Amino acid sequence: MARLGKKLEEDIEKLKQKEKGKEKKREKGLFREYFELIAETAVFVFFVMTYVVQAFQIPTGSMEPTLLVGDFLLVNKFIYVRPVLPLESVILPCKKIERKDIVVFKYPRDLSKDFVKRVIALEGEKIEIKDKEVYINDKPLEEKYKVHNDSQIFQKGNYYQYDDVIRDNYGPVVVPPGYAFVMGDNRDNSLDSRYWSFLPMSFIKGRPWLIYFSYEAEKDAYLKNSFRDKFKKFFRFILKTRWNRILKAVF
Repeated sequence: MARLGKKLEEDIEKLKQKEKGKEKKREKGLFREYFELIAETAVFVFFVMTYVVQAFQIPTGSMEPTLLVGDFLLVNKFIYVRPVLPLESVILPCKKIERKDIVVFKYPRDLSKDFVKRVIALEGEKIEIKDKEVYINDKPLEEKYKVHNDSQIFQKGNYYQYDDVIRDNYGPVVVPPGYAFVMGDNRDNSLDSRYWSFLPMSFIKGRPWLIYFSYEAEKDAYLKNSFRDKFKKFFRFILKTRWNRILKAVF
């Protein structure tokens, strides 16, 4: 009986050891599953943010009233990708750049900066601005989206105010192959192709498609980076949110 009891105790101990081993394996398996899930998510997010979408913040008022200072956008980086294989054009939702498209691009004079403007003229087209009105191939362009905050019109004869003249009277010029002519919707307050010439099509990164967040930012908020300014921005995020613009599509 003593031997039988001792053997029973040994068998119970072995069973306990096996159960402990199983629990350790389960813990290791659970840890591995979580690690793999986090790693896969990180790879997916990296892929999406690199090739599919980009987050972009509107820093200035050059695209008002369409896009406001303090708007945060998601930019579709896939939409203008040129398909390599014929099947890609069927599977991928790609399109050609068209007039009036809003695009995000690398600023030609500083490639470290991204700008957002609207495409006004495409390669091979003649563009001219007469007294603030845009003409494409000698025909007036209908632009319901644009605004003019300055009623004054600067004429071509005023050589001493050249920057103001080309704001209101520009061209005519023909857009060369591989380029586009872009302008801001806020026509009297936009640094665009009138001032730095044509935009290389290869500099275009994508098209904004959704405002995922918006708040009433201070003027030139992107230039204010002190601790105090960042503290104020944090509270403006909460107290000055534009709820009516969140999840609004961009056209």
